[in-house]
Amino acid sequence: MSSMSFQKYRNFQPIELPERQWPGKRLEQAPTWCSVDLRDGNQALIHPMHPARKRRMFEYLVKMGFKEIEVGFPAASKDDFDFTRMVIEETLVPDDVSIQMLVQARAHLIDRTFEALQGAKRPIIHMYNSTSTLQRRVVFGKSRSEIIELALDGVKRIRDKADENVRFQYSPESFTGTELDFALEICERVAEVWGPTEENPIILNLPGTVEMATPNVYADQIEWFHRHMSLGKRAVISLHAHNDRGTAVAATELGMMAGAGRVEGTLFGNGERTGNVDLVTVAMNLFSQGIDPELDFSHIRDIVQLSEECTEIKVHPRHPYAGDLVFTAFSGSHQDAIRKGIMAMRKNKDEIWQVPYLPIDPADVGRQYEPVVRINSQSGKGGIAFVLEEYSGLRLPRALQVEFSQKIQSVTDSDGEELTPEQVTKAFMDTYVCHEGVYSLKEYTSGPVEEDAPDRLSKPSRVVASVADPDGNIREIEGTGNGPVSAFVVGFEKAFGMELKVLGYEQHALNEGRFAKAVSYVQLTIDQGMPVYGVGEDANTSTSALLGVVSAINRAMARQK
Repeated sequence: MSSMSFQKYRNFQPIELPERQWPGKRLEQAPTWCSVDLRDGNQALIHPMHPARKRRMFEYLVKMGFKEIEVGFPAASKDDFDFTRMVIEETLVPDDVSIQMLVQARAHLIDRTFEALQGAKRPIIHMYNSTSTLQRRVVFGKSRSEIIELALDGVKRIRDKADENVRFQYSPESFTGTELDFALEICERVAEVWGPTEENPIILNLPGTVEMATPNVYADQIEWFHRHMSLGKRAVISLHAHNDRGTAVAATELGMMAGAGRVEGTLFGNGERTGNVDLVTVAMNLFSQGIDPELDFSHIRDIVQLSEECTEIKVHPRHPYAGDLVFTAFSGSHQDAIRKGIMAMRKNKDEIWQVPYLPIDPADVGRQYEPVVRINSQSGKGGIAFVLEEYSGLRLPRALQVEFSQKIQSVTDSDGEELTPEQVTKAFMDTYVCHEGVYSLKEYTSGPVEEDAPDRLSKPSRVVASVADPDGNIREIEGTGNGPVSAFVVGFEKAFGMELKVLGYEQHALNEGRFAKAVSYVQLTIDQGMPVYGVGEDANTSTSALLGVVSAINRAMARQK
């Protein structure tokens, strides 16, 4: 038995909800999003945002596509009051965006809130009071009826002061700790006083102020409320999940399946304790299912930078969709699968994204392919090949992938460090492109044996070359074969008295246009020894091939020493 005092906690009781419907539903459209970064998020910061940071955050939220933004609690804070006035007076609020102001159900706070919203178009007044069983008992010492009267007094005062442009939202705070029948009663009593219409519905925000149970319980609570609510289209059910159990995203998704059409939260989940629901993750989860999130995350690094500068809180490197490492694979098997998946997508010109280990295309959020696969001691041949191809255009033959991966493995095992694409490419070039060594090609001419042969790489060819030997002496060699490579090898064998056997030869262009280069991969043996690879690179395809042969010979000779 654990030594921890688990006995003092109680298991949350399930909701009686026969034939619940939400498990069989699927999400098909984005909810109405409301950012509470400037209020709920801001109050949880060690150093709350000053006006300049707030303004920057507000303007970026608008740019991302938020249509509802809670700007503060103007009755409780001079900073919030002044900021609310600033966004109104400086016309920072587009016509299609509603600013939201939080207020408790208290007369003097409501009056101060109306001072703050003067001149606002379609503002939302968000009134709340706590309804939970625990808070009624230990904080307020009030009965159900007294809590209802408090809420009704507040909504009456708001109704009497509001014009037709004002929208109203009510939150029974700590909804998840409130008896469902009481939560329904107080919400419908408040709505009755407000008088919502289908054109101007009341927003009933049902917050998981403290996450107290598994996400399915929250979904049951929302579906129960939705089933029993009599307001129909005159009310919008809104969610505001907190993350005390680490499942706010799941609770929100299931709550949407259960009937909610609106979600409040913050970028990257900033908020009290373990935070609010993370709107980036919820929205991008929709995106990954082919649903328009109606928010723009196409430059997610900019959003990360904004959040970190405004909140002074770092986004975790493993944060879904936004973390520095979230699209990164170090594991060899993962790297190989990603490489093959991307190659298959490009070859087949698939319109549907299907790449192992990458639920979305990194390019859709402004990320690049190069950092997806990163090289350390856990990496394999597929990952190394992917880095070389994406970063330098080198498409290694499979046998060379295996061979070079062992070289990289020895480096990373020794240093224990990650290698950059530049370092991997340099290591490859240093290892295989050996133009200067035991032998070096100085110059050559080549041509078909039959002058009218149309294909110089496949028809009988003659090569005449000048090659420097190990002592620096220039030797003239001449050979004939079924292509420049074969002819050069024949001439080399005769001149230097060695047996060469070409086991493999592949070539491709590194780039396109007038400055294109060709790279050649040549595998051969000397005197029936171990196979060895050499690589040649040149703008001329034949030169590239012959340099590859010389490189392989030099590497083989070095191995024999």
